Amino acid sequence: MKNLKIIAMLWVALLSTPFVVTAAMEDHGHESQGQAHGNSHDMQNKHDGMSSDGSMFIVGSMTSKGVKGMAHLKDVTKTMAKMGMKTTHHFMIAFVDEATGEQIENGTVALKITNPDAKVGEAIKLIGMDGHFGADVVLDMEGEYHFRLGTKLADGVKRKYHFHHVVN
Repeated sequence: MKNLKIIAMLWVALLSTPFVVTAAMEDHGHESQGQAHGNSHDMQNKHDGMSSDGSMFIVGSMTSKGVKGMAHLKDVTKTMAKMGMKTTHHFMIAFVDEATGEQIENGTVALKITNPDAKVGEAIKLIGMDGHFGADVVLDMEGEYHFRLGTKLADGVKRKYHFHHVVN
């Protein structure tokens, strides 16, 4: 079962990479110095044929201390259910140094998710994956989720990011 989970995670990461690279090169217009606001939208129409079974959602973008973080969610519910897993989404975030435009791929990133019932989950370490940091998560309730990230990227500076997304 452990090998099956590793294979599934690699499969999801490989399928999600084109979305993250494309998203990192686009300006999504949700920047702020604080919480990222705005409705998430479906990128599926732009990338037909690149998806496994679910949609890719832009969660938002936010700049902290000169580094822009762009967060996305990939719905992997159907694929994971076929393998007997409860995972519903792959959370991913890409970082770009605003001064140089260079993508940041090294560092430590941790995620805490607050569910619609205001319960805060345990910290989840995000893994570096071809231009983004990501982890599989379970978002199994309808309502608004909050994603709080703490980072210590390659420059050694600690940064915090906060995004939210509504699951219907």
